[in-house]
Order: sequence, then C-alpha cells, then structure tokens
Amino acid sequence: MKKKYIPINCDFYDEIEIHAMRKSKTTVVYLSKNEEQTTIEGIIKNVFSKNKEEFLEMENGLIFRLDRLVSLDGKDVPGNCEI
Repeated sequence: MKKKYIPINCDFYDEIEIHAMRKSKTTVVYLSKNEEQTTIEGIIKNVFSKNKEEFLEMENGLIFRLDRLVSLDGKDVPGNCEI
C-alpha cells in the first residue's frame, strides 16, 4: 500500500524550484522504492503536482515524490509543511 504523502518544508520547496530554474547540476539524495538512500547528480528538469502529491523530475527522466527527498547539494530537507 502506498504511504500517505506528506508535503515537504515550504521554504525548501522554493529552493528546489530555484535549482530547476537555474538548470544547474545538483546532487540529489532520495529514498528509492527499496528504502535505500540513492545519490544522483544531474539537472532538475521540473517540480510538479499530481493528485495532491508533489514530484521532482530529473533531466535523465527519473521522477520521485518530494517526500522521498533526503537532501539537495548536501543540505538536508527540514521538517514538513503539515501542522
């Protein structure tokens, strides 16, 4: 069963969008489907919402939910936006 989506920190979401706009090479650490921390380096192509969930799309075609994101360029994702 799919886990409930938990929105990431709102300020950190803005940082992700800035990386996407700048099209700069970024080091991304995320949790894979096997719950393993995976590190990739590349350009963030897009950040988008679908069915009330937010996703990150890399230029190489990789797409994952933002609540799977661990860090961006060595900066850990802070708490979420839920109250």
